Amino acid sequence: MASNHSMLTRLCASAVSAVRSSRRVGALARLTRPWHAVIAVVVIASTLCAAEPPRPNIVLAMADDQGWGDMAYNGHPVLQTPVFDEMARTGLRLDRFYAAAPVCSPTRFSVMTGRTPNRSGVFSWGHAIRPQEITVAEALRSAGYATGHFGKWHLGSTLKGQPTSPGANGFDRWLSAPNFFEVHPWLSDEGTAKQFDGESSQIVVDAALEFMRKTIDARRPFLTVVWFGSPHAPHVGTEADRALYPDAAPKQRNFLAEITAMDRAMGRLRDGLRSLGVADNTLLWYCSDNGAIPEGSTGGLRGKKGQIYEGGLRVPCLIEWPNRIRTPRQSDLPCGTVDIYPTLVELTGAKVDHQPPVDGVSLVGLFDGTLTTRSKPLGFWEAGVPGISSPSDRILSALAKKQAANEDLTGDAAEGAPPAKLEWTDGPQQFAGHAAWIDGDWKLHRIQPKRANEPRWELYNLRDDFAEQQNVLDSQADRASRMQAALEAWLHSVTDSLRGKDYPPE
Repeated sequence: MASNHSMLTRLCASAVSAVRSSRRVGALARLTRPWHAVIAVVVIASTLCAAEPPRPNIVLAMADDQGWGDMAYNGHPVLQTPVFDEMARTGLRLDRFYAAAPVCSPTRFSVMTGRTPNRSGVFSWGHAIRPQEITVAEALRSAGYATGHFGKWHLGSTLKGQPTSPGANGFDRWLSAPNFFEVHPWLSDEGTAKQFDGESSQIVVDAALEFMRKTIDARRPFLTVVWFGSPHAPHVGTEADRALYPDAAPKQRNFLAEITAMDRAMGRLRDGLRSLGVADNTLLWYCSDNGAIPEGSTGGLRGKKGQIYEGGLRVPCLIEWPNRIRTPRQSDLPCGTVDIYPTLVELTGAKVDHQPPVDGVSLVGLFDGTLTTRSKPLGFWEAGVPGISSPSDRILSALAKKQAANEDLTGDAAEGAPPAKLEWTDGPQQFAGHAAWIDGDWKLHRIQPKRANEPRWELYNLRDDFAEQQNVLDSQADRASRMQAALEAWLHSVTDSLRGKDYPPE
């Protein structure tokens, strides 16, 4: 795509030069036959150039533990989110947008790859991405994009040279944390631990804007990933932001303050894009990594973080792209974080060799309203595998001491779980845990506790029962049977991926 664009640019320039030359030799009516060919080139080149608009810049922003109800525009009684509210009024608002998992690392994996996280063994928090995976940063970099990651990584190491670091997974520039981070955060500047002074959301936005400015100066499109550390516990808001919520309990006050600070940082990001002159042709995509925590709000949905009922999976999602999304719209089409990768690959024309199965679909048609139905269902599987602790401040402050002493850093490579092995057990327990299948308005649950050989099933019509209170499995036997078969076929596909079926032979 990049080479085609350059070729067309040269063709347009040649055509314009030819027209100018023709004016020097006389009126078009007196042109000799060879000049008719030049005119044809002008017409063809003009048509091709008009059909090749500049490729969009892309910014992917994500909150850490912001529930579907943790937005003023979604009815929160006290939370102040003026920037998010404006984005909801003026852009594309997706009200049935799903995190791929009810916890952080797995959802982040899905954004990177378009794949459900269990395919790569990213079962829970602190689990690392397999080096064999193809990331959106790698795909877009191959198409000529500059790539940057800023904020929470949580997919492996933040040491330079490690196979699970941002740099090893397609990012040219990265200022990243192993996990969540608060005010005055420790971050890894491409492998070097540094502590920063200030509010964490603003720090990562300012770093991202500096990366985008340099990329614009170099005349390259960019993919910028901004993954906030807020509003994850332990919740440390600034004094000014806490003062906005005088009637809230202390922990709740800090939680709300972190969201308001993140909202302000999003305003700073949007203002920065405008100042750089690229806002109109920048796709800005915002969402959260999982549903609400106890301090947060599900907006009336059942469940919370860690569960795959709606309250644990449905998250806020707002998209802006003025060149393409020209009128404000709201959509109830089921979409999810697995859709981000295929959407961006289509938009940018990236060519991906040896692409493993992708669970998401392209949402390009959603931007102009032409996409009204989803081509395949959404699958979820919480397998009950424990997470791995990886606190950023402890990891990076210890790293800074070792770096200052010029000590060997090899032992710190994992910063959490290593990539999953290419194995999975067969038998009655192979799909243990809680799985779900969303097909249009319908959501099927497969619940199999450990040591139970048979699952139990639940079926809900989310259009009529968005809180998942009325199990209609018995009255929808045929539909339930079809969805059960589809879900279990998908689970078999996921376990095939776990065992390494998707990767080319080494």
